[in-house]
Amino acid sequence: MPPVRRLAAILAADVAGYSRLMGADEEGTHERLKAHLGELIEPKIAEHRGRIVKNTGDGFLAEFASVVDAVRCAVEVQRGMAECNAGTPAERRIEFRIGINLGDVIVEVHDIFGDGVNVAARLEGLTEPGGICISRVVRDQVRDRLDYAFEDLGEHSVKNITRPVRVYRVRDRAIPAEKPASTPPQPLPLPDKPSIAVLLFQNMSGDPEQEYFADGTVEEIITSLSRYPSLFVIARNSSFTYKGRAVDVKEVGRELGVRYVLEGAVRSSGNRIRVTAQLAEADAGKHIWANRYDHDLADIFAVQDEITDAVTIAITPAIADAEQRRALRKPPGSLDAWAAYQRGLWHLSKFSADDDALAGGFFQQAIDLDPNFAGGYAGLAFAQSKRSSRRGLPGMESSKVGLARRAVGLDGNDAEARVCLGFMLLWQGDHNGALAEAEAALALSPNLASAHGLLGSVLTWSNQREKARVALETSIRLDPRNPNLATRFLAVAMNFYLSGEYQAAIEAARRTIRLYPDFENTYRWLAAALGQAGQIEEARRVLDKAIAIAPASFDAYVRKRVPWHRPEDDAHMLEGLRKAGWSEE
Repeated sequence: MPPVRRLAAILAADVAGYSRLMGADEEGTHERLKAHLGELIEPKIAEHRGRIVKNTGDGFLAEFASVVDAVRCAVEVQRGMAECNAGTPAERRIEFRIGINLGDVIVEVHDIFGDGVNVAARLEGLTEPGGICISRVVRDQVRDRLDYAFEDLGEHSVKNITRPVRVYRVRDRAIPAEKPASTPPQPLPLPDKPSIAVLLFQNMSGDPEQEYFADGTVEEIITSLSRYPSLFVIARNSSFTYKGRAVDVKEVGRELGVRYVLEGAVRSSGNRIRVTAQLAEADAGKHIWANRYDHDLADIFAVQDEITDAVTIAITPAIADAEQRRALRKPPGSLDAWAAYQRGLWHLSKFSADDDALAGGFFQQAIDLDPNFAGGYAGLAFAQSKRSSRRGLPGMESSKVGLARRAVGLDGNDAEARVCLGFMLLWQGDHNGALAEAEAALALSPNLASAHGLLGSVLTWSNQREKARVALETSIRLDPRNPNLATRFLAVAMNFYLSGEYQAAIEAARRTIRLYPDFENTYRWLAAALGQAGQIEEARRVLDKAIAIAPASFDAYVRKRVPWHRPEDDAHMLEGLRKAGWSEE
């Protein structure tokens, strides 16, 4: 029998800073949240003919037959919360972030599924505390029916959604602009050393094919800057989330927690390329350095080196280390191989089976064009591992380790190749080998977020949990807008679970699900943590979801001991699943 489908307005909400609030006053926060739900939110949803589909611990998912009702309800909820928070110290306020989308959903008794739900959850994640973000389709439906202002925030690339989503912020005219309903989100603190984000360079050529060229130029600059231990460099995944948006460097500085922002543009004509770059001091919004480079296309790597040198000198004259290592790094001998590699990276970031296959094809093309280019082999190993993970367990075949070893053998100074080899070794159960590669990658590139993530994973499964959390948090801070950030949050959740801190594991797993609701592994760990915490009714519901969303993967993880788990860790996980209601029969 086909699943039940219907068109619905989906409202996703969560509490901003919930973990911090619970850490400061667990019982008080829980009671105040229950009161808000019972006295304000649930009545408002019922008043506007909606229903709460499910509670998520620190939030909820609701659906409405009318998108007008959904937006009106959200605004009235935020008005009510603003009144409830009046006079409450900022550090104790419960403030909701709300995202609303209109889409076709698959309906089950206690849940709804589909891209429409995923987009609503992503919109919620883009919202400031006390705010509401909606998709373009919602704005188009309500713009002439409701007396609210809609601020265009531009297009955003979000997880698991192929096309960028146009985002609008709802402004309630009943609340004066000079008296916002909630405190603005706090900027990330500046690191204790010079910090920089490199934004995507604009493609000024009008040729879509040059997008990969412009993106690759920026990635090479980020890679080079990351080799300086005296700098704090935001990872490419977070920097690339600003693509296609008109950005304010002050806003970027606040959102990413950096002092400097590098912008630029690329224009090509025939066999010539012109690259312009400007370095701005984010808090003041003023440029402190700018230059223009004209070269033959064949000299693009020389352009990248020139820009990197100029930027590092402009930031601080004290940078002297890592020069030799950077000079030893081997660029591909073929510009076509480099372009194929960049296309592979683009598809690898899209989190779909089709894109994984396309990524593998482009990485193989890069290898065919230049067999001595390390990046092609590392990229192909990761692409093949992602495809394997969709069928059960990732990265255990020796062929993937062979690809990663080939990458390191070709260029031992490529930190990303060492991270690739480290993950392949970890997935085969070689903790010592993986740890050695993580340490080697960090020695080469102290700012490489994926290297810190690898270190955190290795230490977690080597029973060095506190050190692992430091590494995982560092990875998250270096790459705060990574489209795949949920995997890091899941690693934190697993770390808490294996440490016996079940409530912290539950909160971390729920956060992961909000960020990446289709990531099947999270539900298994959440079910186990809920089972250990004695929350059996919810544990059973989550367990059912874990099995239903990916039965082959669930079966593979619970009936086989995966190589990177210690036997006692497997036993610990199975204990929680049994308490949640799982049976081996």
